[in-house]
Amino acid sequence: MTTIVIPAHNENLVIGRLLKQLAPTGPVPGLEIIVVANGCTDNTAEIARSFGQSVRVICLPTASKHFAMLAGDRAATSFPRIYVDADVELRLADVLVLEAELRKPGVLAAAPTRVLPLDDCPRLVRCYYDIWSRLPQVREGLFARGAVAVNEAGHRRLASLPPLMADDLAASLSFSPAERRIAADAQVIYHPPLRFADLLRRRIRAVTGTTQIERSGQAPPSTERTRPADLMAVLRDQPAAAPRLAVFAAVTIIARLAARRAIARGDYTTWLRDESSRRGAASAWRAADVPAGHGRRSR
Repeated sequence: MTTIVIPAHNENLVIGRLLKQLAPTGPVPGLEIIVVANGCTDNTAEIARSFGQSVRVICLPTASKHFAMLAGDRAATSFPRIYVDADVELRLADVLVLEAELRKPGVLAAAPTRVLPLDDCPRLVRCYYDIWSRLPQVREGLFARGAVAVNEAGHRRLASLPPLMADDLAASLSFSPAERRIAADAQVIYHPPLRFADLLRRRIRAVTGTTQIERSGQAPPSTERTRPADLMAVLRDQPAAAPRLAVFAAVTIIARLAARRAIARGDYTTWLRDESSRRGAASAWRAADVPAGHGRRSR
């Protein structure tokens, strides 16, 4: 049995899209899906319940990803365990690949290959992610994928982490390169922001979360900040990328300056959320749609 835990806060625009891919025709033998709706003021829980016996739904009154993941862990009955953000796309076939990676000797954690659909993004957003996706730590780390799988030994490593804003980065840093795998045959669609302002919100949150990890005595001892040498390596490999590199550098500087106020206050709980990628999903998946074969039930 594999357990998928999906923490979801006001995700009515996207939760159905994910669940339809994980349980396309009803309950999947050997797969347990737990959606933890936390602090929701929309119909996230109702949409998840519309998938019937395919999905178990837990509701928490407080909006907290950390508490949601703890609640999912308490309800889970098996390993391996996969934590999936509600706003990504992950197929059942990709879950099977992640399971196989975790059976390899010495592997404690695995994540799918990241796919960034940038066609509908504004030019500045495309420029930023073109450089970002080339960085070695981005290519090799478990973070910023929206899906992390662990076996029982890997879970013990994560269970010792404190509540952190950049929980996926902390998870990645908890494993050595030999202990983690990026599965080439599994893909996750990681939706980028559709507005430049939302890109900045994401990056400010990332800077704040990284600083929290650096200052926490309970978190892993190092982080994955971009180094000038990494950017120069991109420029050497592709001199024509210089304009995009300038955009990347500008966004990074703006985000670090903007994050100073929250860091000075010690505010590591305000979640600067990108809504544009979620609204963009609404045209492809309407929250009111219920897939054929999934009956409604009440809890």
